[in-house]
Amino acid sequence: MFNKVLIANRGEIAVRILRACRELGMQTVAVYSEADRHALHVRYADEAYLLGGAQSRDSYLRGDKIIEIARKCGAGAIHPGYGFLAERADFAQACQDAGLAFIGPRPSAIAAMGDKAVARATVTRAGVPVVPGTEGEGSLRDDELLQLAPQIGFPLLIKATAGGGGKGMREVRFLEEMPGLLNAARREAEASFGDGNVYLEKLVEGARHIEIQILADEHGNVVHLGERECSLQRRHQKLLEESPSPFVGENEELRQRMGEVAVRAAQAVHYVNAGTIEFLVDKDKNFYFLEMNTRLQVEHPVTELVTGLDIVKEQIRIARGRHLRYQQSDVRMNGWAIECRINAEDPYNNFLPSTGRISHSILPTGPGVRVDTGVFPGFEISPYYDSLISKLIVWGETRAEAILRMRRALEEYKIVGVRTNIPFHQNLMDSHRFMGGQFDTRFVEERFSMDAPEEGRGSRPEIAAIFATLVAHRETQLAAHVIRRGERDTSNWKWLSRWERLQR
Repeated sequence: MFNKVLIANRGEIAVRILRACRELGMQTVAVYSEADRHALHVRYADEAYLLGGAQSRDSYLRGDKIIEIARKCGAGAIHPGYGFLAERADFAQACQDAGLAFIGPRPSAIAAMGDKAVARATVTRAGVPVVPGTEGEGSLRDDELLQLAPQIGFPLLIKATAGGGGKGMREVRFLEEMPGLLNAARREAEASFGDGNVYLEKLVEGARHIEIQILADEHGNVVHLGERECSLQRRHQKLLEESPSPFVGENEELRQRMGEVAVRAAQAVHYVNAGTIEFLVDKDKNFYFLEMNTRLQVEHPVTELVTGLDIVKEQIRIARGRHLRYQQSDVRMNGWAIECRINAEDPYNNFLPSTGRISHSILPTGPGVRVDTGVFPGFEISPYYDSLISKLIVWGETRAEAILRMRRALEEYKIVGVRTNIPFHQNLMDSHRFMGGQFDTRFVEERFSMDAPEEGRGSRPEIAAIFATLVAHRETQLAAHVIRRGERDTSNWKWLSRWERLQR
């Protein structure tokens, strides 16, 4: 049993885990790079230790140094968050070998499900439908992949076996372009995950990306917490998530089938702790296993808001050997939640990353609004890590209320010093197709634009500019009106009193 946790991560997720530990009465330890010396997670933790240079390979990817710090400071467990070392089976095993609890799945489960090709083979044996692709386990050479590609059929995806988040992923439409894309995908996978192995998968066009959150304890109990809609993506990076999915909607039978398949996939590898089974769902609502994320997801807050469960706390309880406190019948989805990822990037310039110092920040508040962030005024957005500034999450009784609440929250959110994608999310909230739930994984890239207004919206920027000028002129006029002080510097009553005294 442990009472002190080291968080092997940075940014908003490190702050999120620190808060959960504090509510459970546990001591916390932060680690940081040179670039994060003044970061929020360093301030919040009970103890903090320097890892190394600003580059990830010199700091947050130094598993050996993280374990050394944990042992020296007396931490009994390590929470990896997401990214960095979260899905590294060798790191999880090293934690166990050092006598530390790894707040996540067993190394064997990470190895089985973290390697996407092995995961496909594993769930296929368990009767879970998968997207057509390279079914073999282990590494495949470029010449072997080029030979298998026509059998799978174009278009297809090259995907890194060791990770997710769109890293090491390339879309291939023609065989002729495949060698160059294979090289690029392998280089990116090697840089991001330390493993350049890739596999091929058929691209299901017009599909929805829907995932199921699961929790499993060491005693064989597995439950799912409903689905999340994650189809709004750009370059395979999620931009907005919501729960439940408007595509699944009132189809409780489909929701239960997907949940049961997700539980079966987790049981196939004797999974323990929190995880996510990702599916592609076609227009006919046929669903296929995509991959399993053997970690906490960035978008976990939307599930927390609709179920009322704290997933991070449940992770810690499971790692301490506790039983799950509820059965599947106890899980209820209430209302609707939407999460917008607020990134430091310019939506008007091809989402170019923006760096600099945040000089001013106003966070939205009010009923049903939650902001998970790791930045503050004066914080430096560096080029060394991803561009995520915060996650803005809202809850409403219905999807319509959640959209209206998100609009209000986005209006209130002010960040000065770097460019952000808040305007993108504001445009998305006004999109008729988004409001109608009529989108898929290619919607943002193919049918949404920051420049051209949606048909029927009647947006006229020149009229808006004229009105803004008139309003500014009117306010200037009002500000120029000076109320002159009267010639008398006092009231009439005092003037009368003075006159009466003079007459005496």
